[in-house]
Amino acid sequence: MIQQENRSHFKFELVHTDRNCGARAGIITTPRGVIETPIFMPVGTHGAIKALQPQVLEEMKIPIILSNTYHLNLSPGPAIIKKAGGLHKFMGWNKPILTDSGGFQVFSLKDRKITEEGAQFKSPDGEQVVLTPEKSIEIQQCLGSDIMMAFDECIPHPATKQYTKKSIQRTHRWLDRCINSWSNPQQSLFGIIQGSSFEQLREECVQEVCSRDLPGYAIGGVSVGEGPELMEQVVSYTAPIMPKDRPRYVMGVGNPEDLLMIWEYGIDMSDCIIPTKFARGGTLFTNRGKLRIRHRKMRGDLYPVEPNCNCYTCKNFSRSYLKHLFDANEVLGAILTSTHNIAFYNHLARRARQAIIQDRFLDFKREFLSRYQQ
Repeated sequence: MIQQENRSHFKFELVHTDRNCGARAGIITTPRGVIETPIFMPVGTHGAIKALQPQVLEEMKIPIILSNTYHLNLSPGPAIIKKAGGLHKFMGWNKPILTDSGGFQVFSLKDRKITEEGAQFKSPDGEQVVLTPEKSIEIQQCLGSDIMMAFDECIPHPATKQYTKKSIQRTHRWLDRCINSWSNPQQSLFGIIQGSSFEQLREECVQEVCSRDLPGYAIGGVSVGEGPELMEQVVSYTAPIMPKDRPRYVMGVGNPEDLLMIWEYGIDMSDCIIPTKFARGGTLFTNRGKLRIRHRKMRGDLYPVEPNCNCYTCKNFSRSYLKHLFDANEVLGAILTSTHNIAFYNHLARRARQAIIQDRFLDFKREFLSRYQQ
């Protein structure tokens, strides 16, 4: 177990809080780099951001990415990655990596069984697998990620208060087992706050999880089908009671309007597959809403995706060319659309940070949404 005095390599500095709301700008320092917040983390589930080379991400100054414990455990396996020198060397990425614990992937499986020991489920090849808190931390330490997530149960929606109460109590016990298994001082461990849509249970979970004095904390169990209004309710009463001197992370949220919402309540970090998944389907994010590049009206459109965007895609290619690539089933189409979407999300976070520092985040949010939602 890592003691507090051995965690000095990971730091969080709160730079500024907007005087008109809870939005905040901060700096996270890790052994592999500095992360300015708020930040959106692209998702590289299998140790790769789909359709993008690490070099492209570095050129866009992406400071951190996310990979997944569950999937990397299945293939190629933690032993191979450890032998290769860790996930950073294995995938050619030298900046920080956050690894999910696998809890959300277990939640998404149909045939799963949750016990005090852990989660039991079948792998894609039919093999029976048991993922425990100890196993999750062991895998993440083999991967060598900079930020590890504690193993928890992602509570489905809707859930009864009785089930939620029982689940979070077990998650607290699992958290202690994760902490006892955490032995690498170069890695930081974040706890996860559950509680479904019950304010009392969320508050109870905040008190329990944050009493462990971990480097950071996350709100889990949102974006699981509860809808945007209920998601905002959960974030609005959970975020303000989380420690101010630690990073706050909302897991799995990725629509631009949702990011602006969570940032307003003081969230520092988020991740989602939306920008790359939508890109591969031909949907691009712009300041004036989503653009469907496959639409027939794009055939003769020689403008870039977004005229004022400085990403590689917008500086070099037209909407017409991108539509042609998708019509021709060329993989370059997915590469260029993914490049734009990741750049858009990264730029959105940077603009939000600047607005926070200037105490004008609410104006920024209102101005952005007035264009984006047209």
